Amino acid sequence: MDSIKYLHRIKYKGALNPTPETLAALQEAHLMSVPFENLDIHNNVKIDLSNLYDKIIIRNRGGFCYELNGLFYELLKELGFNVKMVSARVHQGEKGFGAEFDHMTLIVRFGNEEYLADVGFGEFTIKPLKIELNKDIPDPLGIFKIVKHDDNYYALMQKGEGGKFFPRYIYSVTERVIDDFNGMCTFHQTSSESHFTQNRICSLPVKDGRITISGMKLITTLNGKTETIELESEEEVKQVLKTHFNIVL
Repeated sequence: MDSIKYLHRIKYKGALNPTPETLAALQEAHLMSVPFENLDIHNNVKIDLSNLYDKIIIRNRGGFCYELNGLFYELLKELGFNVKMVSARVHQGEKGFGAEFDHMTLIVRFGNEEYLADVGFGEFTIKPLKIELNKDIPDPLGIFKIVKHDDNYYALMQKGEGGKFFPRYIYSVTERVIDDFNGMCTFHQTSSESHFTQNRICSLPVKDGRITISGMKLITTLNGKTETIELESEEEVKQVLKTHFNIVL
């Protein structure tokens, strides 16, 4: 992996020493530059977890959790961070939590401190979350909390309306390798039970908001105001992808 090209892809020109401040800057740069998207699934292109660098860095694409966090892990390792992949299970409302390996997230250690870093969960956090149990963790996109779920998992909670916390996902601290996620990656590409097969998504935070393609809709949120435009054709979708996300399919 060419880390220089990677850093150019995410428009990062800051410090590279492995500190919490560098991690925060890298995560924000990544989120602002590499979209969360599942376009390959809806174009019948198999997602290959062994070739992430080519897709995201060379071909200027985005991806979903296994791709984005999988490649971000490689960058952090290259830069000397103490990082590990872990498995998470996403909260699905009344269905409870998803299966093991439903989501990939990262834990980065600095001495006795650990941070949860995640660039592959769509609209979520901008900064890594310092793992301190039962404490409110402020982020530009909300207030979060990490609590012990049971003997095997910790729960990542987000503060909702009315001040009540709700779960986003649970994760274990067992270190994983990327091949562990192949089965669920295939599931999310092919199963009618996966939300990734239900709707096309391409989403990227921008200054003061977010821009998203959802199905045939272009949704732009700026300064709290949301505008939705119905796209008329696949050619129009491709033009929006090129204009707003610099993606050429």
